[in-house]
Amino acid sequence: MSQEPFNILVVDDEPLNLEIISEHLSDPRYRLRCVQDGIQAWDVLQDPGIDHDLIVLDRMMPGLDGIELLTRIRADRRLADVPVIMQTAAARPADVLEGIHRGAYYYLTKPYEHDMLIAVVSAAIEFRARQKGLRRRLSDVHDVFAHMRQASFGFVSLAEARQLAFFLAKLCPAPEVAVIGLAELMVNAVEHGNLEIGFADKGRLSMEGRWAAEIQRRLSLAPYRDRIASVSFEREPDRIRFRVRDQGPGFDWRTYLEISPDRAFDMHGRGIAMARALTFKDLAYTDDGREAIGSIETP
Repeated sequence: MSQEPFNILVVDDEPLNLEIISEHLSDPRYRLRCVQDGIQAWDVLQDPGIDHDLIVLDRMMPGLDGIELLTRIRADRRLADVPVIMQTAAARPADVLEGIHRGAYYYLTKPYEHDMLIAVVSAAIEFRARQKGLRRRLSDVHDVFAHMRQASFGFVSLAEARQLAFFLAKLCPAPEVAVIGLAELMVNAVEHGNLEIGFADKGRLSMEGRWAAEIQRRLSLAPYRDRIASVSFEREPDRIRFRVRDQGPGFDWRTYLEISPDRAFDMHGRGIAMARALTFKDLAYTDDGREAIGSIETP
């Protein structure tokens, strides 16, 4: 069965900008709809028959501007986790920070080059595809942990991390949300923790198309191949507390709990911030970044 095109809504009050974006994103993988104001965009987003995968949103528009529309999107449960690329000519840190606080995790500065637009859209679409894939697989997972009070598991590869995330998400009141945050933390424990692929390294490997191959290569090399990450959970009266631990050298986790303005234009580095925003009531790191501790409230 062929993959259905990803639905992308592009919002910009300048017809020329819409034309440029449409030309750059002319790809059978994408189904574009272009509108020229925030009110029209909001009306389109209210259609329950369309599952939007990405919104490319101009910040400065008359009437309902990009920031106001973004606020509405994040307050709507059906749209809250749809990736939004904020395109703006205002790249001042304060402006970028405002967009981040409202929920824009991807940024483009006007005018932008073709390669940069493609890279940002690809990163956002990849995240969305991963979200949808995780949620689809939840329906295949049985409630094997329904009555467990606590447990601990080890994992080595990204595939094992994601598989465990499916099962653990079933413990939570909203598994379709929990699986996203759990998978991000567990993948991070393998990728950046045990395998020591740093922020700059991942950016370079991704741009060169060698990220997946490097993951596999390091899994077979000493000392990485002997490292095991772990995830545990414990039920408390009003929450479930998860601990994700790796055997890497640690990292400065404080800079990744939120997307900072100076990293808003990068293609990656959002996993921890997204896990914190979408999934966990609280999230912190201990042991120099080797252990993540997050909790999810239960009724």
